[in-house]
Amino acid sequence: MDDIKILLDEIILNNEIIYGVISNLRKKGEDGFTKVTMKPVLIKDDVKLQFTYEYKTKVIHKNLELNESIKEIGRLLDEEFKQGIIFTKKADYQILISKKGKVNILKKKPTKEDLDLSHNRKKSYIIQEGEPVDFLVRLGVMTEKGKVVAKKYDKFRQINRFLEMVADVIPKMSSENTLNIIDFGCGKSYLTFALYYYLVNILNLDINIIGLDLKEDVILFCNQVANDLNYNKLKFIHGDIRDYEGIDKVDMVVTLHACDTATDAALVKAINWGAETVLSVPCCQHEFYNKIENEILEPMLSHGIIKEKLSSLVTDSLRANILEILGYNVQLLEFIDMEHTPKNILIRATRTNDKNKEEAIDKYRKFKEFWNLKDLYIEKELKENLDKYI
Repeated sequence: MDDIKILLDEIILNNEIIYGVISNLRKKGEDGFTKVTMKPVLIKDDVKLQFTYEYKTKVIHKNLELNESIKEIGRLLDEEFKQGIIFTKKADYQILISKKGKVNILKKKPTKEDLDLSHNRKKSYIIQEGEPVDFLVRLGVMTEKGKVVAKKYDKFRQINRFLEMVADVIPKMSSENTLNIIDFGCGKSYLTFALYYYLVNILNLDINIIGLDLKEDVILFCNQVANDLNYNKLKFIHGDIRDYEGIDKVDMVVTLHACDTATDAALVKAINWGAETVLSVPCCQHEFYNKIENEILEPMLSHGIIKEKLSSLVTDSLRANILEILGYNVQLLEFIDMEHTPKNILIRATRTNDKNKEEAIDKYRKFKEFWNLKDLYIEKELKENLDKYI
């Protein structure tokens, strides 16, 4: 197998590979994958190889670093398959392995055009178009051939944007034990299924995900989909965020478009659990609309449409400030383009346990005074946590 290793080192480490197929199983089984394909992908300016393992009823993707890719191809050819073909910029290489393990490498003229990853936006996606993904097909985002349905392309982009934000925080989380994740107000659960697929099928993490929603028909539908896809550690429960007490330890809390103070209720739960990560896209922040007052800003506050937008920004700013006081590093990020929805701010918070942030506490007091804010829902719910600081 040394000849294969030498060839792979040359074409993969020099970024010459365009596409690859490994096939012809040594032993045909009932449950294993029957073919593996590889192609380069650009993820956050880093070239990796995406492996697609094709089973009879599903496909699984893995994005591997180049050195890991070389090891994986070598393993597949050594243990699983008898044939591989790799298309490169300079030549096509066919690898044949006899029953006795003899390796024969045939070199032919190149037949595929080179890929310019820097100008192909879809190559930066964690989930890519062109290969069917089970949950996306089941939810109507993709066809069975892996093509994104035209009307669902915004949803496809939203899913990938969300996974990019998850990818940034996963390395900071403890993954030695099972990660417990809750999605409050999960709705039809496109992003919940995406989160499960990414963490389990791509990152191979041990996780437990619960989706919670007030709509019983949605919960029934989502549980059926999870069952159909064999997403065994994903379940959906009918219930209210404020009343949920079904678990003692949660590592990540997700809340997307939970209306008004439902977002605050989810943040309160996350803080009380000591969750390592919070991902929240607020929606319909009404609480502050009739509470913010500032004589100097009256020209803005006297117009309903301006006041509504301003109250939303003030609400999210205060939420971020509270999270900082209680030991979180907080970022407010653009979730998706403003042209698709005005509800496009995502609060991403990661726990640092630094609860001595005098600057954050000072900003919070001045901020409330500036806007004349009193009797806040989140402040009352977190009274025991905040009393020692403010």
